[in-house]
Amino acid sequence: MSPSTSSPTEIIRRAFLKIDESKVLGAVDSLDLRGHGKISAVVGIPLRNLQQRRDVTTFAATAPVAALRGLLELLAMTPLEKVVDALGDHADNPSYDQLGTAVDQLLADGSTNDDIVALLAFAIAEEFPAGPHCRRLLDERKDFELPQLPEAVVTTSLLAPKEVDPQVREQRRVRREQEKQRKKGPSSVRPARPVKAKRGEKPAAPAPERPTAPAVPSTTPRRAIPFTPMELERFRPDHPLVGWVVLAEVPFDAVDPLLPEQKSKERPALVVAASDDAILARAIYTGPAPARHVFQAWRRLGLDHVCYIDDTRTPVSVSSGSLERLGQLNDAEWNALL
Repeated sequence: MSPSTSSPTEIIRRAFLKIDESKVLGAVDSLDLRGHGKISAVVGIPLRNLQQRRDVTTFAATAPVAALRGLLELLAMTPLEKVVDALGDHADNPSYDQLGTAVDQLLADGSTNDDIVALLAFAIAEEFPAGPHCRRLLDERKDFELPQLPEAVVTTSLLAPKEVDPQVREQRRVRREQEKQRKKGPSSVRPARPVKAKRGEKPAAPAPERPTAPAVPSTTPRRAIPFTPMELERFRPDHPLVGWVVLAEVPFDAVDPLLPEQKSKERPALVVAASDDAILARAIYTGPAPARHVFQAWRRLGLDHVCYIDDTRTPVSVSSGSLERLGQLNDAEWNALL
């Protein structure tokens, strides 16, 4: 099947079959996956299996897409930074000719066909604006031609569908419908009790409505984030700071043995919820990791190189008035991170 008609997931799998095995194994061997709390099982287990079994073909054909994308991002990091530099002001949305010229420049400067295949597949997987041009390059350039997936694919235990009795499936369907109907009813959240004024005191005036963030024009509605009950106890998803990228002192998730006294670092972070004295944020880093993804708005917000946003939400104590705001995501940029 041609890359122009293949799904992003199929292109990722075929890219791993195209890239030299030693390069893939070198990338996965560079990862420390032992007891890493930030890496989910669906990502960590397939990557650890690849480290141990050295079977790139099985990994490409059967691994969950989250594991594939995490490793592909690691392979694409360096060529991505190079192509962004080569494209200059056209990096956000290059034409086909501009992208082709930049790719030729990378090859002339020492990048390999494997580097370019990883770059093109990653751009397609992340739905970059240049994704259609990347598909065309894979279609038209013989050196980048992707092999077909093997016909017989043995699924892993993480992906193998379970056989479910039809009667059990129907019972589950009925329960889901009942749950939907229940949720449509009156809210189960108990309303706050009015505070009675003490004898001799005047009743307190109602609190003014809190300001909301100005709407950002977009053709697609902004998606809601699911929060845990503990997060909702502390943070407001409708706080005016939500959607802004700010500079914040983000705490480390582990002690640095070289600088044990340093507990945090100032870095950009996307606010996903906030309160009067803290924000719930996704930190933005300069290097990739399995639990991070390319932050596509980095150039528009004035960051000086490709950045990666972490999946983990971190509480950060701040004074909202003192935060430096770098810029606000539009709805499309916000949705791309969910």
